[in-house]
Amino acid sequence: MTPRSVLNRTLLGLSGLVLLGGGLLIVAAGLDLYRRQDLAPPVGWPLTTPHDVLLSSADRARWSSQGWWWWPAVIAGLTLITLLALWWLLAQLRRRHPGGMPVGGTPPQESIELRDRALSDAIATEAGALPGVQQAKVRITGRSAHSRTHIALTLTPQGTPGAALNALCQGPLRTARQSTGSPAMPAEARLRVARHKPHRAL
Repeated sequence: MTPRSVLNRTLLGLSGLVLLGGGLLIVAAGLDLYRRQDLAPPVGWPLTTPHDVLLSSADRARWSSQGWWWWPAVIAGLTLITLLALWWLLAQLRRRHPGGMPVGGTPPQESIELRDRALSDAIATEAGALPGVQQAKVRITGRSAHSRTHIALTLTPQGTPGAALNALCQGPLRTARQSTGSPAMPAEARLRVARHKPHRAL
């Protein structure tokens, strides 16, 4: 699991806990559970009975005196935050990983699975050792039966894209397809060339 995945999952978990806690507090106030069950509400929490509101008439009047732009700005800001949160959530849901992938062979090893992270690390290690390749990053997305390999190659200044792609297909990708028994496993490669470092005259 990459540090970015850990961060995303941690933020999602914390956001879910905050929203769940706030929702439970609002439900408790709406059902008047604080009075019925003789519970003490959190210190400073404004909603404790079904008749409470988040902003009183005095608060609304005070904020309205800020100018005509205040409430449209608040609504626009909250809308933007909501849209960004939804976009972030959908982006996390789209990042599917196959998890365990079957190991190929004759006969196929049905009881043995290869983790997608282990396979991507193996492809990256082998691709990074190819001639003309300075660095390789690999990730595998999709489901086990329909996985897709994304490869980012950084070529050395002397490397050529054609030779690097040919070596990638004949080497690491062929090995990965043989290992998983998936000859049609699609792959996408993105190449860039490392910048030359200027030489200083002594």
